[in-house]
Amino acid sequence: MKLEISEIVEGIKRLTPKRTIKIMEVCGTHTVAIARSGIRELLPKEINLVSGPGCPVCVTPQSYIDKAIWLSKQKDIIITTFGDLMRVPGSERSLALAKMEGSDIRVLYSPVQSLEIAEANPSKLIVLLAVGFETTIPTISGTLEIALRRNIKNIFIFSAHKIVPPALKVLASSKELMIDGFILPGHVSAVIGIKPYEFLAREYNKACVISGFEPLHILEGIFLILAQIHKNNFYIANQYKSTVDYEGNVKAQKSISKFFDLTDSVWRGIGNIPRSGLTLKCEYNFFDIEDKIQFPEIESREPTGCRCGDVLKGLIEPIECPLFGRLCTYENPVGACMVSSEGSCAAYYKYRKRV
Repeated sequence: MKLEISEIVEGIKRLTPKRTIKIMEVCGTHTVAIARSGIRELLPKEINLVSGPGCPVCVTPQSYIDKAIWLSKQKDIIITTFGDLMRVPGSERSLALAKMEGSDIRVLYSPVQSLEIAEANPSKLIVLLAVGFETTIPTISGTLEIALRRNIKNIFIFSAHKIVPPALKVLASSKELMIDGFILPGHVSAVIGIKPYEFLAREYNKACVISGFEPLHILEGIFLILAQIHKNNFYIANQYKSTVDYEGNVKAQKSISKFFDLTDSVWRGIGNIPRSGLTLKCEYNFFDIEDKIQFPEIESREPTGCRCGDVLKGLIEPIECPLFGRLCTYENPVGACMVSSEGSCAAYYKYRKRV
């Protein structure tokens, strides 16, 4: 596979001398797999692999973390969350520190556990921090479905859900990035299918592949991207046929669309992206903690010197951040990209040579 990639790059170089091919992976699991297996070091120097905003915890804005921490300090509220959100630094503290200070914050393995907590604490408001891409959103909508069936009245969500295709549109249209191709997220694609990505090839002439997560899957995906560039024929190649089909998981899509509408959403490092988030439909606003409680104006501050936003946009590698490996480590993270196991900085810190 390495030889085939080298040969096709040589063909591209003959057509476009001195050209570097920039390929972005937009999935945290791909980011970790690429770093762990040393794929970057295997590729010809003409191929530049960059990491994009593929980690949902990383792209969750600072303001959301600060609001969640404020919420945790209110009377008769129990916060439930997945563990990877606990260590993300807010402007002054993390959820982990808020828990140490006395807030009732509970780590879940499944959103459904929030319902058990709600039934066991009928006098409390149980707030589920709903953070994630299309991969995990059906678990939230499924939880709300069960809450309706059981008539559980004290369960709420605080939504920071993100939809991947609108972010890809921003990245594809960026003249600063100049991306040639995308390795699209396998897990997200299992839910949404192939169709939502087709605009990337049709409107932006980007070579794309949906890839699995084994090293050979990723190498084959890179080969398929290079073949499209070589032939100047762009489409959404599907290397991950064992899991992803054209329509995706229709049942999961229906579950999402039952409870949620599209809305504008802020992505850390990128800014506001139209119709890239989800908000509860009006008829289900009784699940929305923002409809139940009036939040104060909270001034959020990004950590000084942290370039997590530039990492998420693919403008720099983590090692180019002045804090990386010095003030910002996995044991003592400064930015969100160093916290999540799927964050680019965490992957570089664990698997690549440190500066």
